[in-house]
Amino acid sequence: MSLRVLHSFPHKIGAGRICMTAWHEVAGAADAGAAITVLPTAVARPLPPSVQVQPTLALGRWRIPRRVLGERALTLHDRIVARRLPKLAGQIDLVHAWPLGSLETLRTARRLGIPTVLERPNAHTRLAYEVVARESERLGVSLPPDHEHAYNAARLAREEAEYRLADRLLCPSEFVVETFREHGFADTSLTRHTYGYNESVYYADTAQPKPRDGLNALFVGVCAVRKGVHYALEAWLRSPASRTGRFRIAGEFVPEYQAVLGDMLRHPSVEVLGHSDDVPALMRDSDILLLPSIEEGFGLVVVEAMASGCVPLVSEACTEVPEHGRTGLRHLVGDVDAITEQITLLHEDRARLAQLRAACLAVAPEHTWSAAGVRLFEAYREVLAELSGADALVA
Repeated sequence: MSLRVLHSFPHKIGAGRICMTAWHEVAGAADAGAAITVLPTAVARPLPPSVQVQPTLALGRWRIPRRVLGERALTLHDRIVARRLPKLAGQIDLVHAWPLGSLETLRTARRLGIPTVLERPNAHTRLAYEVVARESERLGVSLPPDHEHAYNAARLAREEAEYRLADRLLCPSEFVVETFREHGFADTSLTRHTYGYNESVYYADTAQPKPRDGLNALFVGVCAVRKGVHYALEAWLRSPASRTGRFRIAGEFVPEYQAVLGDMLRHPSVEVLGHSDDVPALMRDSDILLLPSIEEGFGLVVVEAMASGCVPLVSEACTEVPEHGRTGLRHLVGDVDAITEQITLLHEDRARLAQLRAACLAVAPEHTWSAAGVRLFEAYREVLAELSGADALVA
């Protein structure tokens, strides 16, 4: 019998960003052998035929727009899933839930004796609030009240209640695991899995890279304090690479943050692209990816860059996938000296850059969404085996 999973996703699955992450998780786990019933609020991209889809806030072409409900959409979705759950008892082995939309679902599953896992795409939210607030204050940046990392006591209380109710927290990186350890969570409550990249979208040019004098650096993502763009800029401008190379920044800026970084952003070697619809092409055309985040969950752009032949230079807060010195270079959070040295090394030693690029491409197939789906399926089995063993001991 297949492992039967109810995947509750409180957003429009397949719509972009985290919604695409959920889409790939569902599709990957289904391909790996799980029987998945997914309950999203709505569907933006069709899922594989083997996946049963039961939207909570949509019926056919009719759906309740998120802008009408706002944050209430999360609670409404949660209540609908919790109400449907008793009818599905006996037909599912595990509930896979997501933050801020699963409090009642987790309570109901616990009452029914159904094991649960809660996705943790990022660090413990309390820590995320703290580190972003501290760095924002240091820079003189005030976060907009609706910013995802602006302190919100009600959100934090809800998330922490969900943490306590879930049987296991699904963590995509060791950094995420460590933030929960620091907040008192035992290793037995933390289960590792990982994210991936779409190999039909992210791939390297097959032609031999054209020799060029300047180094091409790239940042991709939301340009906010959390992502450490200021560290990347400072390191880039300190490095001699900025004299002949270019640093392209693809992503929308938080306006006040952009104003604070104005002088650095106006340097002739820096190109602010804004939102880009062609990130894969940018990655194929870049030598290095800079991601000096102060808080991160996984950093999808890291494996996407590796698959594109773009060498990642990342902070310890990002995924541990790049092996330092072999498939990328890593640095401590905020260590501008180290980032500068790494940029300069690859600017001056193109043979080393080529070596790292080749190693990235060699390991990239291990990090596709298909591979991540297999690991997620194995994580489900691991959780069920552990919980079954614990139940047997109690009995």
